[in-house]
Amino acid sequence: MVDRRQVPRLDQPAQPARIKVPRFDPEAFGRWSEGTARYMGTANFIVWMTLVIALWLGWNTLAPDRLRFDPYTFTFLTLLLSLQASYAAPLILLAQNRQADRDRLAMEEDRRRATMQKADTEYLSREIAALRIALGEVATRDFVRSELTRLVEELDEQSRRRQRLERRHARERVGGGDHIRGDQGEIESMDEPRDELDSD
Repeated sequence: MVDRRQVPRLDQPAQPARIKVPRFDPEAFGRWSEGTARYMGTANFIVWMTLVIALWLGWNTLAPDRLRFDPYTFTFLTLLLSLQASYAAPLILLAQNRQADRDRLAMEEDRRRATMQKADTEYLSREIAALRIALGEVATRDFVRSELTRLVEELDEQSRRRQRLERRHARERVGGGDHIRGDQGEIESMDEPRDELDSD
């Protein structure tokens, strides 16, 4: 019998063949590449690589001929160093790209914070200006003190004028009713505000 699942159907499009490639975590690989590139840029890596190369050259130069695995011209060492360089360059570029992405995100965040701080500063400046304008219209202590002093002086002046009119009234009481009525009119006029008296 023919398996129907293996026979291509004419009423359905053919599925393209897919090559399965191994999957890996880009973030984990990026962290590993950054760690490798960071280690390759340290003095420890340079010292250890120098020691390995010195031992390699010394062994393949001073050891007996049958024990030398990479004789003069050191072809295998050159191949290993080329392989290391061919892998080191992409790893360093990948680490630099990740650092550039982080720097770009940090710059965008700094720009956003700077914009927010500028907006907050402008708002606070407007509020402070409004407070200064409002405080300019508020009565200060010196202004209130000067107004109270002026009112006390006016009250003292009215009190002195009332006393003078009362003394005059007392002296002219014996003179007749017209003088009394006139004095009473002057006393009543003292109860009016000083501004009206001054205008008279």
